[in-house]
This record gives sequence, C-alpha cells and structure tokens, in this order.
Amino acid sequence: MTNPESDTDVLIVGAGPGGTAAALMAASLQLRTVLVEAAHIGGKLCTIDAVENVAGNWSSGTQLAAALVADLEWLRGQRRCSLIQARAVAVSGFDDRVEVTLTDGTVLTAGAAVVATGVGSLSVVDTEWATAPDDFDPPFLWTTSPEDLRGRTYVLGADRPLGTWLRSHAAKQFHLHVIVPPGDAYKAAEVADDDRLHILPVEQVDITRSAHGDPWRIEVTGKDHQRVTYATRNVLNNLGSKPEALNGLQIDRAGYCPTERQHKRIRVAGDLRSARFQRIATAQGSGAEAVLSLFYDNLEHIGQRE
Repeated sequence: MTNPESDTDVLIVGAGPGGTAAALMAASLQLRTVLVEAAHIGGKLCTIDAVENVAGNWSSGTQLAAALVADLEWLRGQRRCSLIQARAVAVSGFDDRVEVTLTDGTVLTAGAAVVATGVGSLSVVDTEWATAPDDFDPPFLWTTSPEDLRGRTYVLGADRPLGTWLRSHAAKQFHLHVIVPPGDAYKAAEVADDDRLHILPVEQVDITRSAHGDPWRIEVTGKDHQRVTYATRNVLNNLGSKPEALNGLQIDRAGYCPTERQHKRIRVAGDLRSARFQRIATAQGSGAEAVLSLFYDNLEHIGQRE
C-alpha cells in the first residue's frame, strides 16, 4: 500500500513525551507532521504514579499524559498535525525521503522522521543472571499497590521505577526484599536508605516451582558464592527495560539507537537513545531538539513549499 500522507514534512513515531514534544516543535516551525502511535497518547506515563523532576508542577504521569492529549487535540484541531493510530515496524532513510512501514503493509513517506518508540519491560528470559520456568510471569512492581502485598514479597531487580514507586507510597508501611544483580548496584544505592527495603545483592538467581506450600522457590547465589533458597508466593518484576527499536534503525551493543548512528533524515528521541537518558524531561527536550536539528540541517523536502 502507498502513503496517504505523501506531502508530509516529518513523520513522528511514538506519542509519548518525546514524540509529543517533537510534534509541538514541528507545528511551531510550520512543518507538516504526521504522528504514528500504536497505543495511546502519553505512552507509559500513566504507569508513573509520582513525578518530581519535570517542570510544570505535575504530581503524576497521568496528569502529564492528559496534558499531552490536550496539546495534540489542539494541534489536530488547528490542522497542524495528523494522527495515525497504527503500529510502525520499520523505518528506512533514502537520499530524498524516509519511509515508515506499518504492520498492515502501508508505507508512509516524508522528508524526515523522528522515532520516539521508547522502551519496553524486560522479563527473566531477557536477563543473563536469572532463570525461571516458562510460565513464570510476575506482575510489575509499578502496577502493584502496597495493599496488595501479602506475606514476604521479593522484587526482581532494582531498576529506577523502584524509587518512583517508593516515593508515590511514601506514607505506606511495607517491607520488600529487593534482589539486586551486579548491573543494578548503583541504582539500588539511590534507595538503600529506605528502611522498607531489604537489599539482597546477588550474582545469580534460579526460580523454580515449589512442590508444596508457596508456589515459588528462589535460589540466589551471592557475591560470596553462597547459595540461599527462599520460598514465596509474592514476586514482582522490576528488571528494567529494553529498547523498542524499529527495524532499520542502527543500534549499539546494548540495543539502543544513538542519533549519531542514524541516517541523516532520521532522528531518535526519548528513552530509545540510551539507558542514561531515560527521564521524562530529557525525552521532551530530545523530541524538540530532533525536529530543530532536521529543520536547520536544511534537508531537501523539509519545510519547503511549492
């Protein structure tokens, strides 16, 4: 299928903080813009209960997501941005255009593209330090309320959503046993002073089904190579994230997509760039910067009018 928006200046893939900021900047530069989003505007903001480092006096990701929805509704009402509700699977750069392919085979073309597809959540199979049965699928920490915690609860991983979750439930009393692999040690240090946590540094974790009683056996190997087994029915996933890169993007060893490695007509914004930049504020800034850099690079078919 061919592109219904063949005269578009910029295709933006992803309507999270980075993609929405890109759309706003593009509109301010009078660029014709199409935004492609597979799920909903705001992306994963609605899973963030506490926001403290974003300008605007937002207290939660849900509030900020609602503001982004309003921003894009205004742009659409002004005919300054079109929205396509679909999943993009690939992006390609050429001398005179970019192409974005959707799951149904539609190919969208434009003068340039900003990809802000963000990151998804890791599972045990994505790790090198943990094993578990195929049916092991614990709930995510950030979807859990303290009232849901019953008995001894183990958290796999000390990724930064742990700190956000703790702040969002600052007045609640509970106790979590946090299993911290080597790569998460520096993240665990940020929350180590919280007396509601018991930090368990490990080298290896093997999760199996228990023959009786609590359904899960968690056998951990510590840095001293000593092995300890815990039995529990409560395990939460906080393993971290992985880039949701489109086919055609250039990735580094960690699976991220640095902007400098991409085709000259493709910019990457938001969490997709690097694990170091996974913050709402940096996503918004990078989305706006991506469009500005395309505009000032004077690429053919960007902002030009017949």
